Formats: sequence, structure tokens, C-alpha cells
Amino acid sequence: MTDDSGEAAISRRGILVGGAASAALTAIPAQAQTPPSQPAPTTMKVDLRVNGTRRTLEVDTRTTLLDALREHLHLTGTKKGCDHGQCGACTVLVDGKRINSCLSLAVMHEGDAITTIEGLGTPDKLHPMQAAFVKHDGYQCGYCTPGQICSAVAVLGEIKAGVPSHVTPDLTARPQATGDEMRERMSGNICRCGAYSNIVDAMTDVAGARA
Repeated sequence: MTDDSGEAAISRRGILVGGAASAALTAIPAQAQTPPSQPAPTTMKVDLRVNGTRRTLEVDTRTTLLDALREHLHLTGTKKGCDHGQCGACTVLVDGKRINSCLSLAVMHEGDAITTIEGLGTPDKLHPMQAAFVKHDGYQCGYCTPGQICSAVAVLGEIKAGVPSHVTPDLTARPQATGDEMRERMSGNICRCGAYSNIVDAMTDVAGARA
């Protein structure tokens, strides 16, 4: 907009808009104008007792126990299957109890005793459950076998300790290592080859030896 002399005319609206913009800029807090600070470190040290040996790792805080075992300690016997806690291939023992290591962060296990399939036995001295799996052909492709064996060891431990399951008929009595009990407790471990009956035979064999 210009006046009769050709000079640009300043409207009342233009003055108001310009004033509001200036006020908004001066109202920005000083801290908002400074560059962001450096992010906090995302790694930390964790001490684990793995298969009887103390191991100190520097890991990303988002690293799962499964990845710490496989990628940092190179204990590849523990398998990564679904990575969602649904197949049981990643099962390990933590302080004697079985967990899905893909769902647990490594930094949550400071000082814990972790046992993987490598820590149960050796080729020259198999754990009784490993020997029973071989005897009863409790595996085919073998991918799920480490998790199956770790779970089977924990299951017989639960039964021996008197921990009931959903199929225990009498909660006041000590559960027995029946086929129903073992199948129910092992239901979180999937064998895509379908060796379930052989796995139950192997567990029954070991349970009988312990009785």
C-alpha cells in the first residue's frame, strides 16, 4: 500500500503484527536458545556369574540377557527363536529358575548366577538330562534342545520342591512327575519337529532316577 507521493505506507495492522512477533521472540527462555546438552551414556558395567565364572561386561542398557550371552560372551548354545518369549528356545537358568532370556535385560542380573546349556555338562560328562535326551532321541533338528533341556531341569526341580501347577490335582500334596505335570510345565517350550513324546520320556527317565 502506498500514499499519494508513492512512499510505502505503514498500516496499523502491520505495526500490530510486527510488535507481536518481536514480543514472542523476546519471551523465549534463555535456556531454550542454548544448544541441547549431551545425552546421558547408554552403557554400563554389569557383573554376572555365568556357568560358575564371574564375567564383567560393558553393555548397552538395552541389551537383552540373550544377546549378552550370545554376542558378548559367545555362548551360542542358547538360541534366539521368536525373540518374543513365546518359543522357549532362549531359556536359561538364573539362580536355578528358568527365564526367557530374550525378555530380560542383562543389566537386571547384577551378581546373578546364570547357567546356560554349556554350563550343565560337557561332551565328556553330560548332565543326566542331556544324557536322557540323547538316549530317548528327545530332539531332531536340535534348535530348541538347549532351551528344552534347561526347562526340563527346572521343571523337575519345581516338582521336587513341591511347587504346584495348573494341573496338580491336590494342592495340599506334593506334586508327582506325571506326564500331565511335565507337559503342562513344559508347555512354554515349542519343538517344531514334534519330539514332545520323546522329551517326556527323557524327563520321566531322569525323574525316576531321582526318586
